[in-house]
Amino acid sequence: MEVKNSNYLVEYEINPDTMAVLPIEMGNHTCSRVLEVEGEYVVAMKPTEIVDRSCRYFGSSLKGRQEGTREIMGVTHKAPIIVEASNKIFLFPTASPTKQECAWLSHHYVSDCKFSLHEETTVIFTNKQAIQLQISKGSFQNQLHRTAQLRTIVTNRMDKPNKRINFVINPQINDSLPNKSDI
Repeated sequence: MEVKNSNYLVEYEINPDTMAVLPIEMGNHTCSRVLEVEGEYVVAMKPTEIVDRSCRYFGSSLKGRQEGTREIMGVTHKAPIIVEASNKIFLFPTASPTKQECAWLSHHYVSDCKFSLHEETTVIFTNKQAIQLQISKGSFQNQLHRTAQLRTIVTNRMDKPNKRINFVINPQINDSLPNKSDI
């Protein structure tokens, strides 16, 4: 995987501009190539370490986020996660997070994808940057779909309190309900 002019960092937290966290080998160590909308970094941490650190920064852990996804959707393997819901940071792994080749992609920035016969997927981000990953068409589409489903469920749940507040502020009169004095 080619690393362009990159800034080198010891640590990194995923943020709303993070598009992908990709594994790269540097000597005998697995590090990360982090793609942001307007930049790129090489980080001296494994991709899953960056994801776990970022989840902890926002008050949970990778394991906690995976358990949350299991509770919401029943997904147990290669589960997409919510890193931070209010900033709409939803990531999905391209392989089991326990494997060295696991990359993490931000659902928000995946614009298009192209598939080859050799289980390679070219991912095109919203900024037109493209990367090639060793993942089959079916697996990639499944991960994209699961993450979209997680985003929809969580976004709908986050919108519900606003609907309740609006009802309390602007209650609708329902003649079929008994009056308080009738109870």
